[in-house]
Amino acid sequence: MTDTDNAGPAVVDGLRGQRVVVCGAGSGIGRATVYDLVARGCYVACLDVNADAVRELAEDPSLAAAATAGPLDVADTESVSRAIASASASLGGVDALVNCVGITGRTGITSHEVAIEDFDRVVSVNLRGAFLLSRAVLPGMVEQGYGRILHVASIAGKEGNAGMVSYSASKAGLIGMVKAQGKEYATTGVTINALAPAVIRTPLVDAMPAEQVTYMTEKIPMNRLGTLPEVTALIAFAISPATAFITGFTWDFSGGRATY
Repeated sequence: MTDTDNAGPAVVDGLRGQRVVVCGAGSGIGRATVYDLVARGCYVACLDVNADAVRELAEDPSLAAAATAGPLDVADTESVSRAIASASASLGGVDALVNCVGITGRTGITSHEVAIEDFDRVVSVNLRGAFLLSRAVLPGMVEQGYGRILHVASIAGKEGNAGMVSYSASKAGLIGMVKAQGKEYATTGVTINALAPAVIRTPLVDAMPAEQVTYMTEKIPMNRLGTLPEVTALIAFAISPATAFITGFTWDFSGGRATY
């Protein structure tokens, strides 16, 4: 076990009292982010396609009255509109959105073996869903003159992972979207950024074929997986008031795999 496995929330100026919507809160990075942000004094709306998972999360006594829950299917336009409106009402507004939603689709195959339906589903969730989420929270953030949007992309969106063409393409599109939106809203007080992790130990990674995980891990100069406490610390910083001069940017979180 390393020090990072036991690391608690560090001080991040200005986060206490912030109203944050975490999408994909039912598991993995999203779930860990909820606990981290509540520990930092945030009020959090937990959204996920698995309504039972986020309901259980919101009922956790350790989160006290700081978390609420609701269903969210980012592939459905109406579901996104309802979920964000409900979260905003329960929080009294939205200061930050953290989008951790993502699926890989079928992996370990080459492009001509990919079913069109699988490709469309991955892009619908990872890219179109991210667009819908941004689109839903932006009007309120612009009106209040402040907001932070952070989408979790992937190192696959920067470099491409063989055997994961659908996922790589969707995350590359997400990074491009963030660059454009960052410029569009640069004078409004709203920043829009992304995070590009390499391999983080989460249920999503555990579900991949072992050879796919080995392939990705061997590309990391640190020769290890990232940890959830490490990534949640960066997420907390990225959505803090301290990042007022950073927008349209994608943070590298890859153990040295990508440095651009």
